[in-house]
Amino acid sequence: MSRTARVERTTAETKVLVELDLDGSGQADITTGVGFYDHMLHQIARHGGFDLTVHTVGDLEIDAHHTIEDTSLALGTAFDQALGDKIGIRRYGSATIPMDEVLVRAAVDLSGRPYVVHDEPALAPYIGPVYPTSMTRHIWESFGQSARLTLHVSVLRAARPGGHPDAHHVVEGQFKAVARALREAVAVDPRSAGAVPSTKGLL
Repeated sequence: MSRTARVERTTAETKVLVELDLDGSGQADITTGVGFYDHMLHQIARHGGFDLTVHTVGDLEIDAHHTIEDTSLALGTAFDQALGDKIGIRRYGSATIPMDEVLVRAAVDLSGRPYVVHDEPALAPYIGPVYPTSMTRHIWESFGQSARLTLHVSVLRAARPGGHPDAHHVVEGQFKAVARALREAVAVDPRSAGAVPSTKGLL
């Protein structure tokens, strides 16, 4: 069974192409024009074990908001489409990821019900020249909405005693944790006997 998707999203502000294979090997071809965001999407592919292509052209002459938002929406749509009827999947996934001084926990339920809880400390306003750290919450909200999933992301520890949070580590830890949680949730459960993992009979 092929669990793949191709999503194209075109607006007056952006043009996005996403191709996703849930049963890939972590290969990625990503270019959005926002270098740090590209780096984060590579984490989703590598740590999720997904083959992922993302090509976005956006109005970066304004700022990075539209580019990041529309890419996140298209990525979520691709996950939703690739999962299909969700027969036989594990449905739930969680991961607690250390990244040096940072510790992040992510939990996901491929429930069909969009709901996102996000908890992180105050960070420096930018990572690199164009990635606003305020966008991280919006990425998870946009992704969760279009993927139709429940997602909780919590930064449990963010800095060494007496130090300030390293924004790069805090955000990258989140992407790695979410990727690992997704990897578990989308996996086929050999004990499911080909059933939808819900007493409702659908997700």
